[in-house]
Parts: sequence; structure tokens; C-alpha cells
Amino acid sequence: MITQRPERLSARTAANKPNTDLPFDPKRFLEKVGQGKTIADYAAGRIVFSQGQPADAVFYLQKGKVKVTVVSKAGREAILAILGTGDFFGETCLAQPLRVSTATAISDSTIVRVERRAMIRVLHERHEVSELFITHLLARTIRTEEDLVDQLFNSSEKRLARVLLLLANFGKEKPELMIPNISQQTLADMIGTTRSRVSFFMNKFRKMGFIDYNDGLHVHSSLLNVILLDQEPAGPGRTSLLANAASATPEK
Repeated sequence: MITQRPERLSARTAANKPNTDLPFDPKRFLEKVGQGKTIADYAAGRIVFSQGQPADAVFYLQKGKVKVTVVSKAGREAILAILGTGDFFGETCLAQPLRVSTATAISDSTIVRVERRAMIRVLHERHEVSELFITHLLARTIRTEEDLVDQLFNSSEKRLARVLLLLANFGKEKPELMIPNISQQTLADMIGTTRSRVSFFMNKFRKMGFIDYNDGLHVHSSLLNVILLDQEPAGPGRTSLLANAASATPEK
């Protein structure tokens, strides 16, 4: 039997081979875009784009918080996401001509706008850039799946705890010590419950030392205990983003 020895990877091939183990780096991504991007400051309450408007750009949240909402024909509003520093949004412009949601700054924010044509051009021309963006989209898909599982199977108490941890960027390199001023009604809309239930659980979390209100809302990593308590296994080969972050976070 004849066996073939694997060819050695040449230095040039190794240098050109993309490193898929690297995390998504938004700053590196935006540097590759070049022309076609602008940066603007948005005061709290200012609309970035509205539902039904032409979808002509992708946005990157350099600083601040943005709320993404959708309104039904009957006039009912639902909150799809609260985005923080380092998040992309509006990327559906690459697949559809009109906005299906509204994005509004809920704190003073700095936002980068990348024109649709510029985004498409760089994705086609720069293979390493397209890989970076795919990494971002996959992370967003995982987050969406976890949101759905959370809504279907978890109690309103666990859903609230998870939202607060995500708003505090728990598990990211730079967690936020204080969450911007978000009303209890907004939190209730995000997790699908009443404001009175949110008020009850927030008081409970405060008494247990999971959160405090000194000069704003502070969320402590101990709040993760509410989510992990009696949590069912995620399944073979599947773990949640918050569970992964918990295993990597040293106890204090």
C-alpha cells in the first residue's frame, strides 16, 4: 500500500491562511472598509433609522446604547434588542430594501455609519473582512436563538436576570459597572411581563445583593446565580454564552 505524506505548509501559504480562531474585532473590520463610512454623535432619544425607511447602511455602535423596536399594524410596539458598545445593527440592509425595525439611541451615543455599497464592496474584495463579518453574524444568530429559548422556557425572574447581565456586558472584555437609565416598563417589554412583576424582582435582587442603585443601576456577577439555579443542561456540545462567561469568570 502506498501512503502519501502530507505536504508541508509553505511560509507563504501559512501567512495567507486566515486565522479563524481570532475573535471578531470591530475596529479592525472598520479599518478595512475605508471610504463610505461616517461617524456621528446621537443624543439620547434621537432616532438612527425608522421602520419602513430605505435600508441603505450598516451601523456600528462605538459608544452608548441603542434600542431596536418594531411596531405592528395595530400600533403595538415590541423591543427586539438593547444594543451596547461594540454591536453592529441594521445589517439586514444587505438582504432587503426597507427597514423592518426602528433604532433609537437611549443614551448619548457615537455611531459609525457604513454605506451599503461600501459594505458589499469590501465583503467581496477582502476575504478576511468577510470572515470577520460572518463571525459577527454567527454570534448574533446564537444570541437570537438563546433569546428565543429564554422566552419559551425560562421564568420571568430568570429572563429579567439574563437581560440585566447582558445590558451590563457580562462576559465581555469590558463589562459596564453601571447600566444606563432604563425604565422598568422597558425591561418588562423586553422580557414579556408586567411592570409590577419587574418591580417585584428588582426589589428582590436588591435585597439579595445582586444589584444596587448607588448613583445608577449596578449589576453584580452574582446575579448569574438566578440563571444557573436549577438550569437544565444545554445539550451535547451546546452551552450558552452566559454559562461560558461564568466558567471563565473568577470568583470574587
